[in-house]
Amino acid sequence: MTTAWKMKGDYLKSCNCIATCPCDTMGVPYPDKGCEGMAGMRITEGYFGDVRLEGLIWAATYHWPGALHEGNGTMQPLIDERATPEQRDALLQILGGQHGGTFFEILASIVTTFLDPQFVPITFEFDKARRKAHVIVPGILDTESAPLIVPATSEEQRVVVQLPNGFEYREMEVAQTVTLKGTGAIKFNHAGTHSSLAQVEHTPTGLAG
Repeated sequence: MTTAWKMKGDYLKSCNCIATCPCDTMGVPYPDKGCEGMAGMRITEGYFGDVRLEGLIWAATYHWPGALHEGNGTMQPLIDERATPEQRDALLQILGGQHGGTFFEILASIVTTFLDPQFVPITFEFDKARRKAHVIVPGILDTESAPLIVPATSEEQRVVVQLPNGFEYREMEVAQTVTLKGTGAIKFNHAGTHSSLAQVEHTPTGLAG
């Protein structure tokens, strides 16, 4: 039986693709053959049944050897250490796609290996309007995002991508990674690659709005 739930808040994705992430548009990563990086969310409004979720943060590191739709992905959930046992269980059930939510159901179908979740301190700084973010999980993840820069003028470049039928987000501010380092079970090290900043609201039936 599906439990009613909602997660609304600030969402960050940073990966090894070029800015605007062709996985989102063409369905194939570039310039690398595979896809790796992180995603995370600070929940401003949320619940899972009677369990409240607002104020909590979750993140995940991931790796796919090829295009996401080809599967064989590896992912490790990172859950806010402040979460109670009930909140931890609720977040893991949502992230695992066990109670609907198009984005999470798709992830569950293309991830072959879910590594043991880590219950950890997570620093989550997020400013969508300025295209700046910084997420730190000590010993596991450090990623910082900054605005795109026009090479000829050194001015900040604003790029907004809309995906009217998107399942991860419907609109994102495009940024670039200053750093994108995975130092835990899933390792990567990139800079100058893609970063998405978005506000999202996920429910059992998919994105709201």
